[in-house]
Amino acid sequence: MSQDTSTDLSRMFETMRHAHRAEPVVSYDLRLDRLTRLEEALTKAEPALLTAMSDDFSHRSAQESRTFDIDVSFGEIRTAKRHLKAWMKIRRIRTPLIYKPARAEIRPQPLGVVGIIAPWNFPVMLSLAPIAAALAAGNRVMLKPSELAPRTSAVLRDMIAEAFAPDEIIAIIGGPDVSAAFSALPFDHLFFTGSTGVGRKVAEAAARNLTPVTLELGGKSPAILMPSADLNRAARRIAWGKTANAGQVCVAPDYVLVPRHKIGPMADAVMGAMMRFYPQGAQSPDFAGIITERHLTRLETLLSEAKTRGAEVIRLEGGTGNTRKFAPALVLDPPLDIALMREEIFGPILPIVPYDTPQQALEFAAARDHPLALYVFAEDRAEQDLWLDHSISGGVTVNDTVIHVGFDTLPFGGVGASGMGAYHGRAGFETFSHLKPVVRQVKWNGMALIDPPFKGLKARLLKRLRRFM
Repeated sequence: MSQDTSTDLSRMFETMRHAHRAEPVVSYDLRLDRLTRLEEALTKAEPALLTAMSDDFSHRSAQESRTFDIDVSFGEIRTAKRHLKAWMKIRRIRTPLIYKPARAEIRPQPLGVVGIIAPWNFPVMLSLAPIAAALAAGNRVMLKPSELAPRTSAVLRDMIAEAFAPDEIIAIIGGPDVSAAFSALPFDHLFFTGSTGVGRKVAEAAARNLTPVTLELGGKSPAILMPSADLNRAARRIAWGKTANAGQVCVAPDYVLVPRHKIGPMADAVMGAMMRFYPQGAQSPDFAGIITERHLTRLETLLSEAKTRGAEVIRLEGGTGNTRKFAPALVLDPPLDIALMREEIFGPILPIVPYDTPQQALEFAAARDHPLALYVFAEDRAEQDLWLDHSISGGVTVNDTVIHVGFDTLPFGGVGASGMGAYHGRAGFETFSHLKPVVRQVKWNGMALIDPPFKGLKARLLKRLRRFM
C-alpha cells in the first residue's frame, strides 16, 4: 500500500484550506448531503471492512466488528442527520439587564480544516464517528487511520475517495513519520484517539501552531465491587467489558477493586462468565485476536512478571494457534509495583485487587491518574453516590461496563491524563464548531452612560447600577 509523504500532506492541506476559504458558509443541504454520502459509502463498504478488520486482528468475529464499528458509526451519522437542523440554529441568549435593549446570540460556524488521527482498536468507528461530527459542523476533514490496521485503512481510503472530492475528505496512509508530519499541520482543530504517551506528542506538535486539540486517551479504568453489589451480575458485566475485542478497548475495566473476603468468589464468577461467553476458550470464534505480535508479546510479558512476583493467575484455555489469540487471565492480589498495575493493560488480563473498606477503595483510585471510565457496582444508592460524588473520571457507568460510550446523547471524553474535550452527538458538533457570540446593539441605548467623563449624575447612576450586575 503506497504511503503519503509530508509534501503530499502539505499539498492536500492547502487544497482543503483554499476550498474552505472559498466557501466558508456551508449550508444545511450540503452538510446533509455529505452525511448521506458517508452513510451510503459505509453501507457499500461494510462487507470489505468486516473482512479487513478480521484480517488485521488475525481474527475478529463479523458480529463484533458489526456491533462496535459499523453499527455505532451508523448511529453517529444518523443522529447527526436527524438533529442537524436544530444544532445549526442560531441560539438566542439572555441579555443582562444593564445591556438591554441589545440582543445576544450564538452562531455555530465551521472551524475550517479538521485533522483526525484514528487508532487501530476500533478502526472504523473511531474514524467515522468524529468525521460525522466534523461534517455536521460544516468542516473539511483529513483522516490519518492507523498503520497497525493496514487493510482496514486501505478500505477506508478507497471508500472515502469514491464518495468525496479530495477537498472534502481525504484519508492519509503512512506510518509514525507521516503521523508526526500530520500532527504538525496547522489545522483548525486536531482530534486524536490513542495512548496517553502519543497524545502528549500530538498535543506538543499542535501547540506549535496553536491548534486546538481534542484528545481521547485511556488510562487504568477501575471497576469497583461495593458491599451491596450483586456479585454474579457484576462479574458477568465486567467479564464482558474486559473480553470484548480481546480487551483492546480504551474504556475496558483495567482492574477490579473487591472486598477482601469476596476476592475468591469474584474470581470464580468472572471466570465462569468468561467460560460461558467463550466455550472453546480463546479459540472461540467470538473471541478476537491481538492486533500485532508485538502487542501479544507485551501481554505475555505482563502476565509472566505477575507470576514471577507470586501473584495467583487463573487463565482460560486456548493459545495463539494460527491466530494471535491471548487467552483471558485473572491475576489475584498482584503486587502494586509491577507493570500490570502501572501501565494500561489493553488486553484480556484482569487484576483483582482486594480492599478492606470502601474509603480505602476510594483512596486507591484517587491516588492514580483520572481514568477515562469508572464502573461502580452497588445496589445501595448511597454506595453509588459515594463514587459519583468523590471520584473524577471521564465517564461513569453504574452496574455495567463500557455502554456509556454508545450513548450519543452523552458527551464522551476524558479528564487529565485520560484526555481533554469530548464528542458524540451534539457534543461532537460543538467540538468541531466555533460557537461565535454575537451582540446586536440597537440605535437607542444607554451605553452613553459609560462614556467619560464620570462625574455628577453619571457617576451616581453608575454606582447604583452595580446592584444590577
